[in-house]
Amino acid sequence: MKKPTRVLTGITTSGTPHLGNYVGAIRPAVAASRDPGVESFYFLADYHALIKVSDPARVQRSTLEIAAAWLACGLDPDQVWFYRQSDIPEIPELTWLLTCVAGKGLLNRAHAYKAATDRNRELGEDEDAGISAGLFMYPVLMAADILLFDADKVPVGRDQVQHIEMARDFAQRFNHLYPSARFTLPEAAIEEHVATLPGLDGRKMSKSYDNVIPLFAPTAQLRKLVYSIVTDSREPGEPKDAEGSNVFQLYQAFASADETAAMRAAFADGIGWGDAKARLFERIDAEVAPLRERYEALMAHPGRIEEQLRDGASRLRARHATARLQALRHAVGLRDLSTSPVETSVAVAKSSVPLFKQYRESDGCFHFKLVDGDRVLLQSAGFESPKEAGRRIATLRQEGFAAGDAALQLGEGVDESEVREALAALARADAEKARKAAAGGA
Repeated sequence: MKKPTRVLTGITTSGTPHLGNYVGAIRPAVAASRDPGVESFYFLADYHALIKVSDPARVQRSTLEIAAAWLACGLDPDQVWFYRQSDIPEIPELTWLLTCVAGKGLLNRAHAYKAATDRNRELGEDEDAGISAGLFMYPVLMAADILLFDADKVPVGRDQVQHIEMARDFAQRFNHLYPSARFTLPEAAIEEHVATLPGLDGRKMSKSYDNVIPLFAPTAQLRKLVYSIVTDSREPGEPKDAEGSNVFQLYQAFASADETAAMRAAFADGIGWGDAKARLFERIDAEVAPLRERYEALMAHPGRIEEQLRDGASRLRARHATARLQALRHAVGLRDLSTSPVETSVAVAKSSVPLFKQYRESDGCFHFKLVDGDRVLLQSAGFESPKEAGRRIATLRQEGFAAGDAALQLGEGVDESEVREALAALARADAEKARKAAAGGA
């Protein structure tokens, strides 16, 4: 029987769910969770929330609201793994193991950290002013979330792809150093067609802009918010541009194809904004009302949600996390001292020698790369002939690596020192071969 694909999704507990979260993440994820060929992991990322939220009550409230929202929208804890990140102690322990192999140079290039340091420089402050180590280490914690359960795919937007690439890099380094406990290399499942809803002011619906419509707002509040959506000044009877309208985009996210076509025709016929907003309110409320009822019932019994989350974490630890972490501890040498020592996986890994690999691309040019296990340390530009590529390799082996060479590019997350160390290892291997050859000849 084919092994199901493991898909992992994290939800940061830093605010109240809104319509944008529902259309862009909750609704499609719940639908995907019903695929029999998928083993789904959904977790409340409360450790991640601490990076940007320092109000304990808000973190607790958000955790409750988000858990209740997912359950109300149809997520079935009996069919998926549904848990709270902080209930899995193996995650922070794995974070430390990964921290010990993560390249600082790669973490320096993380988008969130770079944006924060760039902003500080623009303000004339120290580049690390106000930046916590938590923000800097965020990609490692995210990698631990993913790698602990050997997730195959992680649904993300394009702005999160870098984090998956970093998780792959940490996993490759760990696999190379400790091959006895290999991680699955995750893939980013890029959500190209996920709907992005406009908020009350036309910008993307976001808590950062304070322009959201809470997912489970009471009926009266929902109606008031819908009627406050910004529109242009065109009067009833004047044709209106459906594609440029916040009202139409929101309606389309909840309506069927026939309903959307009818609303588009109404816009062309000059429907008044009040009537259009009335239709929008009715369509949203028709879908949300039964979910709101379930949500309110769940929120009335927070202890039951707590039990479900703890049960999910307990079962997940028993099934996956505890044994996986124990194997990882053994791989790195955190072992029972009463057992007989064995050759470490590190020694085995270090016995391998970096290699140059030459190949020809579809453009007809000849390239080479320096690899160390699964990792690409150095990548060349194209050369017109294999001899040119070979000469450049020979130069590298004899003279070493010079930073700034336009024909050479460091691999993702690779520091110059790693390339020099790899070339030195090659030189030592060449010298050892020469010594053995000379001894054999003698």
